[in-house]
Amino acid sequence: MGRYTNMSGYYDAIMTSGYYDYPKIVDGLINGHAVGHVLELGCGTGLIIEELARRKPEVPITGIDLTPEMLAIAQNRLRPYQNVRLQQQNVCQLALPHQHDLVFSYGGVWYFVVEEGQAPFMVSHIPTHEDNLRGLEKMASHIATGGRLMLGTQGPHFNYQRPIANGMVYSQEIEPIESGFIKHYFLDDGPQRVMAQTIHYRTYPFEQACAMLAQLGLQADAAAAQRSEERRVGK
Repeated sequence: MGRYTNMSGYYDAIMTSGYYDYPKIVDGLINGHAVGHVLELGCGTGLIIEELARRKPEVPITGIDLTPEMLAIAQNRLRPYQNVRLQQQNVCQLALPHQHDLVFSYGGVWYFVVEEGQAPFMVSHIPTHEDNLRGLEKMASHIATGGRLMLGTQGPHFNYQRPIANGMVYSQEIEPIESGFIKHYFLDDGPQRVMAQTIHYRTYPFEQACAMLAQLGLQADAAAAQRSEERRVGK
């Protein structure tokens, strides 16, 4: 699974410059449901958890991530929230002491890409099929009976560059491969390249992804999927 080590110090500046809309993401997570124990898979620097914990200070929230540099930033950000616990874990060996009523991943480990006129597909940060099956099984074992799994939906990945809030220029390049794609992330400060990060992603056709989840007892909620599609953000 790819680590965002090189990107960690610049992650917040990139993500809060229009990459994601965090209040909208949390609106979708709550969406009129009672929220009990919550687990975020791939919490990064804690931007989603911060928004959720601010709204739901009474709800126990756990975040896991593979990259220690990202978790260090998240620990500092989320220090004021007594209801939040963070751990460095690989989802393929996920081991937590209790189950959760809501488990979610919004670009953290798994998510769906939806493009008008094209068949949707699932994107995974885990490059091998065997590890995806293992990770999904571990994840499913941490969902309480009657609980919910929410995987984010995003627009298509594409090559582009644009300035971000700190005045630097962010760019990304997509390289298709047989099992998915490779994404190259760059950040330039004038003529100087200050960050380069490469991550391998695996993709699954929508039907195959749903079948993999169904084998674990997880059934798709068509209405929820439609609402998520309406909220998706291009990436």
